[in-house]
This record gives sequence, structure tokens and C-alpha cells, in this order.
Amino acid sequence: MKNSMFLLLLTVQLSLPAQHPLLRRAPQAVLSQLKADHPRLIMTDDRLNELKVLSKSDTLLQRYINDVITAANRYLEATPLEHKLIGPRLLHVSRACRARIYALGLAYRWTGEARYAAAAKQNLLQVVSFMDWNTSHFLDVAEMSHAVGVGYDWLYAYLKPDERLTIKEGLINHALEPGKNGLSGKDLGYNGWPKDEHNWNQVCNGGLIVGALAIGESDPEYADFIVSKAVASLPYALLNYGPDGAWMEGPAYWNYATMYTAYGLEAMRTALGTDFGLSEIEGMAETGYFMMYCEGPTGYMFNFADSAERNRMGSSPCMLWLANRYGNESFANHEHAVMKSLEATPEHVIWYYPPTLSEQPKELVKYFDGDVEVMMFRSEWDNPNALFLAIKAGYNAVNHGHLDLGNFELDALGERWVRDLGSDYYNLPGYFDKRKRGERWQYYRMLSDSHNVPMLGERSQDVLGNAKFIKVKTASETPYGIIDLSTAYPAESWQVTRGALLLKGHRGILIQDEITPKHPTPLKWGITTDAQIKISENGKLAMLNIKDKRLEVRLLSPEHARFNQQSAVQSPPQKINQGVRRLEINLEEINSETTVSVLFAPLWADGHEVKTPKVKSMQEW
Repeated sequence: MKNSMFLLLLTVQLSLPAQHPLLRRAPQAVLSQLKADHPRLIMTDDRLNELKVLSKSDTLLQRYINDVITAANRYLEATPLEHKLIGPRLLHVSRACRARIYALGLAYRWTGEARYAAAAKQNLLQVVSFMDWNTSHFLDVAEMSHAVGVGYDWLYAYLKPDERLTIKEGLINHALEPGKNGLSGKDLGYNGWPKDEHNWNQVCNGGLIVGALAIGESDPEYADFIVSKAVASLPYALLNYGPDGAWMEGPAYWNYATMYTAYGLEAMRTALGTDFGLSEIEGMAETGYFMMYCEGPTGYMFNFADSAERNRMGSSPCMLWLANRYGNESFANHEHAVMKSLEATPEHVIWYYPPTLSEQPKELVKYFDGDVEVMMFRSEWDNPNALFLAIKAGYNAVNHGHLDLGNFELDALGERWVRDLGSDYYNLPGYFDKRKRGERWQYYRMLSDSHNVPMLGERSQDVLGNAKFIKVKTASETPYGIIDLSTAYPAESWQVTRGALLLKGHRGILIQDEITPKHPTPLKWGITTDAQIKISENGKLAMLNIKDKRLEVRLLSPEHARFNQQSAVQSPPQKINQGVRRLEINLEEINSETTVSVLFAPLWADGHEVKTPKVKSMQEW
């Protein structure tokens, strides 16, 4: 595993060349190149002036800045922020503070109107007066450090000396001191994130970097310590973009993690002139493609891990940062297309990358390697009615993961026919207890029962299961991917493989499972859908219906199997899943090698009929 390799390399770093790409470390004197004046974080005055010149001829940029000023005008009348926890979290307050500071600060710097600076200042003074920023949930601290650091830096010339001192002291006491403790490894109950391999690492490090660099000239000990430690810590997470950009926590947490990666790296670049090589880590230049390919033609994302229910592609301004950093116009064009019906954020202005008329063609079938591998199939791009299937491998114990190895989602005819329910309520007892027998695995949305995967022995997949694609074919009339799911069912099977195949002509999808049981065991195969379900008398055909659009699900194998319909509705305090159904196959016992082969065949508007293929072993695909 690449992160284990990084840890090994870290222990022997003295024997490796200093330029080793996994061991990029900040020099001890990180402030030797600190930009002396303010503002120096994320948007310098040079960048601001460049944008002002561009806006005179670029109507899209004009629209984006108008959106930001409109938001800033709303914030002029907003009620003061309050120290209010929701469950154990203060996140809604820190995020509101960030949104206000960015909008008001950018509006002030763009227009010169002091009313925006005055409102931003009041928000800063309000949050530094809080008793704390909730160190027990350190994401809250990091997000507030980011917001206050940007506000202090952007408004530096506007603030009076005593106001600067008050804001700086609050930033130090509430964020930078506890941040130093966390990065130094002191056991204060919030220090696990420096070695985390997921979003906590990027958010905590990114937020602290911004806060520390904001006061780097007056209190250099914080920037020296925090930046050097953060640069050493960030690869634990950033290595997970490798080798080609997929993100193990799914699209929703990709956006969160990558935004804070962008904040932290860009703050170092603008303040210090370097990000110490972190943006060169393998996979980061390609990671925008992960979001592009995760979006189905319906606009819904491939919704694995703790994503929001019915998760649509939303605003991801870090796509513009990626476009600028790596010169990739595809990322910018994709984000601008998404933004046609959304209000722009300040980051869309700060990282603005003009749309272009041409870009690299996109692939119809795309495979992403990594600790959580994913594969996407589609019949065409830029058609909301296109056929689309996304399927995943990976490991169940991944942060925010579910017991869902081999899970897939399917779009066609402008609808999502096979879906993932997404996350449940984060404040459910034990929701983040991911131990093998942790409370997390009692909730329906976490279990295999709610996902589009096979189940053996009437139990969910093993928490420690780890699945890999063992064969992938993308350049073919009938592209496919095959996943070895065996470790997800250690007690019940010798081998379980799942394949997804796009039929010739790209009008239908075949999902096939080949199972070799260790002993006689029950088998349940199922999908989750919002469609109305009508099953034929012989149980071999299920007609799914959404808004008078129809998709046939044909059971090709085994011969004696039949479809049945179940409800996915649950009782509170879990989400109840009203109106959601399960199409299942239930076999009381399998005692020899069994093949479950199911064809998904939309009823296309042009009358094209999807022919039923002959069932054959995946070895013959």
C-alpha cells in the first residue's frame, strides 16, 4: 500500500536524496521568502489587478464577480455568528464565517467600498471573541483558522492596530496553539489528523497553514513550526490521489479535501513562492478527471461513501485552481458548464480560468486505479439520456466507507435507475465507529443490504474486505471490468468475482457474479431503485418505470432464480428511505459454483431493442 511505503521511506529519509518526491520537506527557515506585505494569501493584489483588467472584456468573469457582490450585499444584513454546536460540531459556523469573509473581503478589494470591510471586520471580531473554536472536533478549528487568516490578511491595511492584535490573539489562542500541539503529537484528544490519509489531514493542515502565514511577520514561530510540519504531514493524504487522481472517500469528500488542499498549497505559493513540491505528487494533476467522470448524464454523481443523498455535481471551484496549476482547460470548461445555473463563489473569481472552445476528447470508458478503484462506462457524452454505469472496488474500512465492494449505479433515459442511498445522519450513536464490530455497521445505509452487491450467508460484506479489479478492457466494442470480491466473503466463499460489461452498440449493460461457495450458503442479490417495479409471472423479467420511462432488468442466470420486490424503508432515527424499493434475487442455498447474470436494457425512444446475450464465463469476455 503506497501510504505504508511512504511511512517506511519517512523512517529512512536521512539515507535518501533530499529531492525524493515522497519526502519533500519544508526548509527549517520557511519564512526566508515570506512576502513582506499584505495581502499575501491566495489572492495577491497583482492577481486582483489582472482579474480587473480581464473582467473588462470577459462577460463570464463579470457575471461571477456580480454574483459575489450580490452575496456580499446579503451578508451586510446578516445576523451575528454565534458559538452554537450541532451535535459535536461547530462546522456550520466556521463555514458561514468563511463564506462571509471571502465574499465581503473580495467585494471590498474589488470595489473599494468600506462598508464591506466593516462588515467583514465585525465578523472577525465576533468569532475571535468565542470561548473556543471546538478543538474536540478539529475540523472546526481549521476551517475557522482559514477564514480568520484570510480576513486578517486581506483587511490588514483597513484594520486598526488594536483590532489586528485582537484578531491575531484569537487566531493564536483558538487555532495556532492547539494546532502546534496537534502537529507535535501531544496527546490532547485531537492530534490524530497529522497522519490521517483522508480529508481531515488536508483540511486541518490547510486551515492552519493559512492562519499561520497570515501572521508570519509578527509571530514567525507559528509559521516556521506549522508550515514545516504540515508539509511533512500532507503527503499522508496527498499520496492517495495517486496514481491517476481517484479519491477514496468518494466525490463529495473529494471536493472538501481538494478545496483545502488548494487553499493550503496556494497560500504557500502566494506567501512563500513555493508549495515545496506537494502539488507535484502523483495523481494530483489528473484528479479533476475523477470528478468529471463520476458525474452521470443525469447530473447525479457516482455516490459512493458518505455522499449526500441524490448527490448532484455542485460547485467545485477547486477545479479552476487545478486548471490554473496544471494548465488543464478541461477542468475549467467542466466547472464553467456546471456553473451555468449556480451562483459563483469568490473562489470562482480568484481562480478564474477562461473557458475555451476546444479541449482534449473525453473517453467513453474510464478506469481509475488506486486504493479505491472505480470504473465508468457511458454510451456518449453531452447527452442527458445516455447510458452510464459506474462501479467500484477498494476496501470497506476506508474513511466514510460502506460495506459496498462491487457497488454500482446506473443512468439511462435521463433517470438514475440503480442508486446508492448515500450517508445517514452523522449524529447517530456510533456512526463513525468503524471497528470490525463497531456501531456504524448496524445502520441500514452502511450495510450491504442497502447496496447493489451480492450477499452470502445472510450477512453483510466483511469490514476488512479489500477488492481489486483483476481485468479491465476499455478499448473494445464490448468494454468490461472484472473485480475480485473474495475477501469480502471470507467465511462463505472460496472466490467471488463481479463483472460489468457494456454491450456492443452501448445500449445495454450486463452485471455478472461468479461465486464458488465453501459450503451450502444462502445468496441474496439486489439493487436499490426509486422506480416502480413490475415483475413478470415467471419472475425472470422486472420492468422498472420512472416518469413513464422504462428499463427492463432480465435475469439470465441461474435458471431457477426469480426476481422479487422488497421495500428499503427503515424506521427513525435512521433515514427512512420513503418510496425506495429493492429488486432482489433470493436463493435459499447455493452449494456449487453459481453464476448470477443480469442484463439492464433501457427501452430507448428510437425503438432500439437490446438483444439478450448468451451467458458465458467472464474468462471468455
